[in-house]
Amino acid sequence: MVFYQMAGTSKALTQRTLRLRSGQAQGPLGRVCSVLVSVCLLVVTGLGWAQGSGQGQNPAQTSGETPGKQLPDSPGESKKKEQSGNPVEFVRHKTKHQLLRARDWESGWIAGEYVGRNRTLVTPTREEREVIYLRQTLVTPEAYMKRMFAAGIDQVRGVPYQWDDGWAGYAERFASREGQFIAANSLAALGNAELGYEVRYDQCKCSGLWRRTRHAFIRNLVTYDRSEEHLRPQWALYGGAFGGGMIATAWKPSPKNAFTNGGRAAAEQVGWGTLLNFFIEFSGEINRKQGVK
Repeated sequence: MVFYQMAGTSKALTQRTLRLRSGQAQGPLGRVCSVLVSVCLLVVTGLGWAQGSGQGQNPAQTSGETPGKQLPDSPGESKKKEQSGNPVEFVRHKTKHQLLRARDWESGWIAGEYVGRNRTLVTPTREEREVIYLRQTLVTPEAYMKRMFAAGIDQVRGVPYQWDDGWAGYAERFASREGQFIAANSLAALGNAELGYEVRYDQCKCSGLWRRTRHAFIRNLVTYDRSEEHLRPQWALYGGAFGGGMIATAWKPSPKNAFTNGGRAAAEQVGWGTLLNFFIEFSGEINRKQGVK
């Protein structure tokens, strides 16, 4: 029964893709959806063969502030807590526990997947890469908030100028940014899986503003290979950014040049990637400024 349901879903997606490609979906939003359906289907199947299952550490164990990763109490321990102690103390403990979980959720789901400075890098397995890809691309707030911010900048600048200055124009700019990001991140995920490169940012095991800032910048240009010891250029990251920029010309208005758009996207990766790494690197200090201990 599950097989037939999956087959039916796949058939429906295929038919939808064909209808979009045939021109039934008009305008930039329709063209974005047409391209992204194909890209997402490619990644879901591509990660399966790009890297075989290996020994690795769960990304939940390597993230510095990943949300809601505390191990649950065993049934016996939970029952003892409920049956013993002061009820007021129990409520206070549970409230504090929930606040800590909320803080971790906010930090991990906004900053994304990363490895804390007190953690050891372990090469992720294929299954872990799939989880990281989905979190970085589709299922966490940070996957959309950053594109909303970038679309706002495009709205202020008025680019592309063919799109209007109202909410409709903002929706087109956001869809364009999101579509370009999904395409770029999908290509980068496939490339990193094939090369065995690390896809997470690792916080610097050093101290000092300059050294940590330098680390955040350098790690946007290089990453560790499968050994987690040797640094290699971020071929997949910047290749994906270039490819995503080229794909975005499919829905952007004319005049458009795929190579120019790809080069601009790769250059933007230097700035946006460094800014994200800087935020992750100093997330502890940012939390303390907000009163989080």
